Amino acid sequence: MPNLEHDTRRRLLRRGFALEYATLAWNVVGIVVLAIAAIGARSVALAGFGLDSLIEIGASTVVIWELSGTGEARQRRALRLIGGAFALLAGYLAVQSTVVLVGGYRPEPSTGGIIWTAVTAVVMFGLAAGKARTGAALGNPVLRTEGRVTLVDGLLAVAVLAGLVLNAAAGLWWADPVAGYVLLAYAAREVYVIFIGDHGVNPD
Repeated sequence: MPNLEHDTRRRLLRRGFALEYATLAWNVVGIVVLAIAAIGARSVALAGFGLDSLIEIGASTVVIWELSGTGEARQRRALRLIGGAFALLAGYLAVQSTVVLVGGYRPEPSTGGIIWTAVTAVVMFGLAAGKARTGAALGNPVLRTEGRVTLVDGLLAVAVLAGLVLNAAAGLWWADPVAGYVLLAYAAREVYVIFIGDHGVNPD
């Protein structure tokens, strides 16, 4: 029985690593795609989503580091790092979306951005579900929390997609910075959940 439990844990750990490496690979490619699309369309939402991909890379790296060791102190440190990354993203989006909205900068339609965000939403929802199940089976709050980060990434992809489609189909340019505010709201919520909410490990 002990050997069975040990083998099960090793299998779950391998799955956790695989999910994080898949997330890393997708977001590394995504940063390049989104940077090109954001510059071409002058889109704050695409730029913000690119930064979110960078945050996701950092979060996945933290989880890989945490899964490689043990201890509650390691988990607390990992959660603080993820929360700090989200706080930086929220600050950027608050400033950039306001500047674009007040200044009336009109983004161009972005077919590439629409395709990438649509596919990303599907991929992130699948990865988030896998991380939630694996984190729960392992009893690992860091993997579960990072699974929420990935879920948020998928939700943000949907929000950005909506803004891009509205801009392209109806010329509603303000939908782009508004989508940036949606990203800001989710980022702020995750900061609250990580530092104040109940996620199984006190980060203080």
